[in-house]
Amino acid sequence: MDAILLQILNGLDKGGAYALIALGLTLIFGTLGVVNFAHGALFMLGAFCAVSLRELLTLSMKVKDESITFFEAYKEVPYLEVWFGDTGTMIIDMAVPLSILFAIPVMLLIGLAMERGLIQHFYKRTHAEQILVTFGLAIVLQEIVKAYFGANPIPQPAPEAVAGSADIGALFGLGDSVVYPWWRLVYLAFSGLVIAAVFAFLQFTTFGMVVRAGMQDRETVGLLGINIQRRFTIVFGIAAVVAGLAGVMYTPILPPDYHIGMDFLVLSFVVVVVGGMGSLGGAVAAGFLLGILQSFASMNEVKSILPGIDQIIIYLVAVVILLVRPRGLMGRKGVMEG
Repeated sequence: MDAILLQILNGLDKGGAYALIALGLTLIFGTLGVVNFAHGALFMLGAFCAVSLRELLTLSMKVKDESITFFEAYKEVPYLEVWFGDTGTMIIDMAVPLSILFAIPVMLLIGLAMERGLIQHFYKRTHAEQILVTFGLAIVLQEIVKAYFGANPIPQPAPEAVAGSADIGALFGLGDSVVYPWWRLVYLAFSGLVIAAVFAFLQFTTFGMVVRAGMQDRETVGLLGINIQRRFTIVFGIAAVVAGLAGVMYTPILPPDYHIGMDFLVLSFVVVVVGGMGSLGGAVAAGFLLGILQSFASMNEVKSILPGIDQIIIYLVAVVILLVRPRGLMGRKGVMEG
């Protein structure tokens, strides 16, 4: 029972990342009809927003080391600690959560620039051409990040208050032997919060209602005098923010490198297809479902019977679902079917 609970939690937090990326992909496909292979790069750029802010907060100066008395020695101390003491230390410790505030405007600007500068010229092109150009853009962004930050992963510590593990066994009546990293629970809660915020935005705001109407019938909404294209451009920016925030909060779980976005992108596309192209609810449901299945497939007991199953389980499930239901779990007829 303990192992099952841990695997479900492992699957949910990884599924949260899949769901957030797939949600952005689906928003872009549902509004603009663009298959955005650069979406994983937005996840990566979000992660490097966290890296950049930490580097900014830890800019240091040389200060005399008073603990060494035999000769003069100096050590590097962050400016924030020199200027603000314990408050500066606390700000540095909270670098990852604070990166959310930094990443939102940065990712929104990147998303809008990407859509206006490149994507809009490929609206009427085939999906194959869209994939080629966005994949090329992703490679360019990867190489820029690699040239600036290097190829090695850059660890990003979680805040000290949530750096340990939570005793979750007691919550489920399983004793005190089941513990789980606090930050993974934070990430799971954060994923649910962002997903709920996106759905509430689309469901309960006038802007969201117009966007949903435009996703159903773009021409009719345009005939009402509404600039639906401008709203779809903003939706592209929102999708970029969602992917970026997913990347920011994932950095304490997996140290980011220039390739992290591509690793998640391929699996997230499978999630989108399984959930149903254009279905926001399907993308979220498929993200968590496939995350949990992948987690169980990674158990040693399962791998001893079926070696390598953890690497292919998502694709096997995708094949089965698409054979039974070509439109995906919650997709609309006509998107994946003839």
